[in-house]
Amino acid sequence: MRVNDIDIAYDDEGDGVPVLLVHGHPFNRTMWRPQVERLRSRYRVIAPDLRGYGETTVVPGTTPWGAFADDLIDLLDRLDLDRVVVCGLSMGGQIAMELHRAHPSRVRALVLADTFPEADPTAARDLRRELAARVLREGMGPYADEVLDKMISPHNVVALPAVAEHVLGMMRGTSPEGAAAGWRGRAERPDYVDSLSRVAVPALVVVGEEDEYTPVTVAERMHATIPGSTLAVIAGAGHLPNLERPAEFTDALERFLATL
Repeated sequence: MRVNDIDIAYDDEGDGVPVLLVHGHPFNRTMWRPQVERLRSRYRVIAPDLRGYGETTVVPGTTPWGAFADDLIDLLDRLDLDRVVVCGLSMGGQIAMELHRAHPSRVRALVLADTFPEADPTAARDLRRELAARVLREGMGPYADEVLDKMISPHNVVALPAVAEHVLGMMRGTSPEGAAAGWRGRAERPDYVDSLSRVAVPALVVVGEEDEYTPVTVAERMHATIPGSTLAVIAGAGHLPNLERPAEFTDALERFLATL
């Protein structure tokens, strides 16, 4: 579908309360396949590829978080969807926070998985820009190999070879230009702590118990910031609990959706 002068690829399955699933970096919408397959019998599930990722148009340069959010709003407009449950993981969680900050009337409920709301300090911003330059030089392969056992728990790399292969394939298959644009945009994103403190819709915070990037303490702090939110900690999972422990992750999501 043509959205904001780019072609956006997405899955749209099922019927009922609409749930928008926003993938992380450097992944694509296939990371949500276990959730789409379970939720589509009771909900309408929309899983897009973000700008620069998967089968959606790559725009080199810098992709601000506002551009990602505006793409999603335009997609919802074209699908004639007003208020949706927004569920994002990692970078997708931060884009969900931006969508909520900029377009709160469009958010029926908020699910934030394995993510954090604070703006990057200078050192982290510099690192993201360095990673952007690196993948443009080297391609995605070396980076993907390096971070696989941080994206999923090291024991799951061995215990869940199909999941490890899927995660590695998504990372290696991401456009270096798209990933670089996302990293540069991520370095410039605002702080969402204040807007999260004013969330007035139901909210769920989810985290893998073994997540190295966004540990449980980070999720607990975010849970404490969001009024009335619920926290779910997924045992035996790292940064991608929706793939490492799909049944447990989707159980938590379904329990939350049932309360809406």
